[in-house]
Amino acid sequence: MGSHAEQKNPLAAADRRAFVKFMLASPIAAAVLKSHPSLAQDLSVLEKAASARNVFQMHDTAKAKLSAATYDFITGGSDDMKTVAANRAAFDKVQIRARRLVDVSNINTELTLFDQTLPSPIILAPVGAQQRLSPEGELATARAAGRRGHALFASTMTNYDVEEISEAYGAPVWFQLYASPDRDLVKHLLGRAASAGSNVVALTIDSPTLGNRERQVPLAAQRNSGPRFRLGNFEGYDGPPRIGDPSLTWDFIAWLRDHTDAKLVLKGIVTHEDAKLCVKYGVDGLVISNHGGRQEESNRGTLESLPEIADQVRGKIPILIDGGFRRGTDIFKALALGADAVCIGRPYLWGNAAFGEDGVRKVLDILQAELTRIMKLSGTPALDQITDKYVVSDL
Repeated sequence: MGSHAEQKNPLAAADRRAFVKFMLASPIAAAVLKSHPSLAQDLSVLEKAASARNVFQMHDTAKAKLSAATYDFITGGSDDMKTVAANRAAFDKVQIRARRLVDVSNINTELTLFDQTLPSPIILAPVGAQQRLSPEGELATARAAGRRGHALFASTMTNYDVEEISEAYGAPVWFQLYASPDRDLVKHLLGRAASAGSNVVALTIDSPTLGNRERQVPLAAQRNSGPRFRLGNFEGYDGPPRIGDPSLTWDFIAWLRDHTDAKLVLKGIVTHEDAKLCVKYGVDGLVISNHGGRQEESNRGTLESLPEIADQVRGKIPILIDGGFRRGTDIFKALALGADAVCIGRPYLWGNAAFGEDGVRKVLDILQAELTRIMKLSGTPALDQITDKYVVSDL
């Protein structure tokens, strides 16, 4: 999004980059940088983060920095990873119909979601264990999102707890909840979210068991090698962190309602039948998600699920979607097909792994700029004008 000053002066970022180059090359600064190598490293990181032109370049940098095990943890999927591929391939089935001679001098990407006004429909999806990417992990992500005003879901499985993440964000973040057969543990997690002020809780419902992630190092091996990280949200609970409940049914929604005052969102919907049940059971929103292709090998991209779900619930409850979003044009296509907002996961993880907070912020800036650009080029100056009239779809 950028600060107000940056928006008024597009040369500000370029000026900063020029200053960084001068500092790194200046003979006057050489002695200082030599005696403070960490400062030179910080300046170099800022320059490189600023130079990324798309999220794919950020991916390449992250891949070069990460261990093979951590890289596979981020990018891996279930079985033959056909669902991971399907998430991306679906965008090629949708074309944009651009209109001309429309006043697009002012582009508005604001929306209201769960009683909050947000500057962008780009939301950060919940991902745990981010200290595997950078020392500050989720705190780096939270600061970047907070400074740009993007909504953020904090995962149950974060290294830092949800209170710390909200403090870094600058306001209460939303909370993603995994169910457990241990209802006292669920109450504990909901209590942590309430303590942080979270007013949205997203229950992940696509994980009655773990997907067959053959590229990922087994959990037992991960625990027995490398550094040990916190699981912040479980601190203060005496029992084991039993996550995942294969007995979960729609009856759990009523139990949740009795134990949280937050808006309740279901994450993992991929069919119109389950979307209809979301409305029936009175949830406040849904996320179309196949867990980034990490659970069932369906061979079906989330964008392919969007039309049938939008036809069922559009206007009744908000529709969010994740899965394979890498470009502003991807986001535009989802909005045109009926999504209210889009959640990104792997792109901001690449940014975090590559450059920490600066990398996450750069990824958000890239995607926001790309979305704004395609809105200008297509003749849609506001989000509510992005409709199915602006796309041709083979989905």
